[in-house]
Amino acid sequence: MIQYALKCADGHSFDSWFQSAAAYDKLAKAGMVSCAVCGSSTVEKAIMTPRVRPARSATSGIGDAGQGTAPTAPPVPDTPAKPAGPLSAPASAAEQAVADMRRKVEENSDYVGKNFVNEARAMHLGDSPERSIYGEAKLDDAKALIEEGVPVMPLPFMPNRKTN
Repeated sequence: MIQYALKCADGHSFDSWFQSAAAYDKLAKAGMVSCAVCGSSTVEKAIMTPRVRPARSATSGIGDAGQGTAPTAPPVPDTPAKPAGPLSAPASAAEQAVADMRRKVEENSDYVGKNFVNEARAMHLGDSPERSIYGEAKLDDAKALIEEGVPVMPLPFMPNRKTN
């Protein structure tokens, strides 16, 4: 596996893992690598910081009298790292906007799960009191709701129970 720092034509930066360098090249050439923020397929490798392991100063038992040391790498100058926030914190303004939307939806709506299609249809027909709901629907069922005139829209996040 290899991790690349990538950048789209709009300047969004993100990382992605690939099976190999050749796998990245093949996917990029086919237009199958897209920006994690905006979805653009105009993506290229960005400059990456190499991962440098700290030098090991181990004593080697090989030599004339069992003396000698293994060569060590020159010291790497300390570079101040940006303080990293928790991985659960949004990394961009787009992620923050989605997180804010999720919070508002969860605070102001009822989660009806896989019963979303039936609940939405019942409210539309007047069989159930109107309220804000969110849940899960198969694509064909969501399309059927739209064709029936039921006002629905997809959300850019999965319910909490679906996340790791």
